[in-house]
Amino acid sequence: MNSNFSEASTYEAPVLTQDEIKKAQAGFITKVYSWMTLALVITGLVAIITVSTPSLLNAVFGNKIIFFGLIIGEFALVAYLTSAIKNMSASTAIALFIAYAAFNGLTLSFVFLAYTSGSIASTFFVTAATFAAMSAYGYFTKQDLTKIGNLCFMALIGIVIASIVNIFLQNEILYWIVTYAGVLIFVGLTAWDTQKLKRIAVEGNENSETGQKLSIIGALTLYLDFINLFLFLLRILGNRK
Repeated sequence: MNSNFSEASTYEAPVLTQDEIKKAQAGFITKVYSWMTLALVITGLVAIITVSTPSLLNAVFGNKIIFFGLIIGEFALVAYLTSAIKNMSASTAIALFIAYAAFNGLTLSFVFLAYTSGSIASTFFVTAATFAAMSAYGYFTKQDLTKIGNLCFMALIGIVIASIVNIFLQNEILYWIVTYAGVLIFVGLTAWDTQKLKRIAVEGNENSETGQKLSIIGALTLYLDFINLFLFLLRILGNRK
C-alpha cells in the first residue's frame, strides 16, 4: 500500500529564497525520517516481544479471526489516516501512526518464525542500504521521476492482483516473478516518494500543525516502502528455518 500527498495541494507556503527553501526541505525530510525510524523501531520491538511471548504469539497466530482482524484493521487504519488527516489534529495523527506501527509489529512477527535471525538481520541491513541509496537519489536527482513513479504504482497494483491469484494457484514461477518485481517496484517508489516529499515540504513552516501532519503522512509512505522492500528481499535472501 502506498499513500499519496494530494492533501498538500490545499496548503499555501510563503515565498522564500532558494537557500531558505533548501533549508526548509532538509528540515522537513529530517523530521520525516525521524518519524519513520521511530515507527520501524516500534515495529521491530513489538515483533520481538510477540515472538518471545508464547501466550501473545498464540493469540495472534492461533486464532484466524484475530490474525485477519489485525490485517484488516491495519488497512483500515492506514486508509483512515491518509483520508482524514486534514480534519484531525497532529497529535491524533501521530497516535494513529504509532498504533499502526505497533499493530504491524504483531503481524510481522511471523518472519521470526519463518526465517533465521541471522538472515533477518542481514536482509534488514541490505534493505536499509538500498533504501538509503534510492532515497538519496530521489532527493538529489534533477530528473523528474513522475513517469517512473506512476509506472511503479501501476505495476504495484498488478503484483497485488497476481499475489492474490497465486494464493489459489500456488505457482512457484509466478511467486518468484512477483518477488523480483516487488523489489524493483519498491526501489522505484522509494526514490519517487522521496522526490515528492521534497516538493511538498512546508517551506519554513515544518513545525506548524500542517507541517507536523504532512511529516506523518510522509513518514508513513516511506515506512511502507521500507517494510515492503524488506519483505520482498527477505524472500530472496532469507534462510528459512
